[in-house]
Amino acid sequence: MTIDFNQKLDRKNTLSYKWDQSERLFGHDDLLPLWVADMDFQSPPEVREAIINRAEHGVYGYSFLPESYHASIVNWFEKRHGWKLNTAWLSHSPGIVTSLSLAVEIFSQPGDLVMLQSPVYYPFYDVITMNDRKVAKNPLILKDGKYEMDLENLEQWMKDGAKLLLLCNPHNPGGRVWTREELQRVGDLCHRYDVTVIADEIHCDLTLSGNTYTPYASISENMAMHTVTCLAATKTFNLPGIQSSFMVIQNEKWKRKLDKRIKTLSLHMTNCFAPYAVQAAYDHGSAWLDELLAYVDKNVTFAVDYFAEHLPKVKPMSPEGTYLLWIDCRELGLDVAGLKELMFKEAGVVFNEGSIFGSEGKGFLRINLACPQEILAEGLRKFCAAAHTITTNA
Repeated sequence: MTIDFNQKLDRKNTLSYKWDQSERLFGHDDLLPLWVADMDFQSPPEVREAIINRAEHGVYGYSFLPESYHASIVNWFEKRHGWKLNTAWLSHSPGIVTSLSLAVEIFSQPGDLVMLQSPVYYPFYDVITMNDRKVAKNPLILKDGKYEMDLENLEQWMKDGAKLLLLCNPHNPGGRVWTREELQRVGDLCHRYDVTVIADEIHCDLTLSGNTYTPYASISENMAMHTVTCLAATKTFNLPGIQSSFMVIQNEKWKRKLDKRIKTLSLHMTNCFAPYAVQAAYDHGSAWLDELLAYVDKNVTFAVDYFAEHLPKVKPMSPEGTYLLWIDCRELGLDVAGLKELMFKEAGVVFNEGSIFGSEGKGFLRINLACPQEILAEGLRKFCAAAHTITTNA
């Protein structure tokens, strides 16, 4: 299989959250968007064919998830990651954030402390605060160009009564693929203090060369029994618009609680296209994914080298996973408003501004690398040229 990831697709006028809202969100309609974490690539051809075949039927009634759908998930995770799942552990949810919010609601009480490792995917904050819980920040430590966990601080929160941890594995936006040893140390603390882990592992398949994804719940029976793992095919195969995800819950009591709440909210039904798309992705998408990861690796190298040559004040953190590049712009001397002005007014690009991932993200930006390299190059050229102009005139 050879996929042309260099193909430039026109996504405007498709109700694209990324491409069709620049004027409303940022004040200009001609910005180059490299922010929202979906890809500017077509999904695997087998997935597109499955959706088209279903659409051609013309009747889009209520649907269910067949056993073959669950089997495709189990087969994928065993072949791709060596994680042996049981179909009885799977629960369906419309999306990862929905799953996170349900888990916070069920496994904590209003006013409770809920731990996260900042800077982190910004909905983590929402699912805590909008459920009337308190954010317990366990800031990551930036050391030698990559993040490490602060386990002493994490343990202190547990001593202070925090019983729920939202774990991002691989980490967004930092790009860390946590090692088995790092996760084991977290698991040891959680066991000691009876802490429940809700693991967002949606980027699990997007592990870049030289790194290995370890499912947190796969490390030990105890860790599995105290974990809800949130997963989806949508990030891997560029399908977020079909609104489909699943949870792995080995603890039967916990699974019954989550399934009941999902049924109570009538979230148990599925989009009629989702079973076909997800099954086709897991059954036939492996070769496509291999080529995608090779292309993203090249984009990582291109972007890191580009900044080194054209704007060395900006320090990229080479990701071990995800297709997201977290860049340290603090040497530019710009505050949050200044970085926004640089992007939106001067450069004509949109990256994610770092403070939305937590106060620890101030001075950072997140760039989506899942696009044709020609588009990436244009975005980097505009940004670096504008940054030079601003810093020279300052």
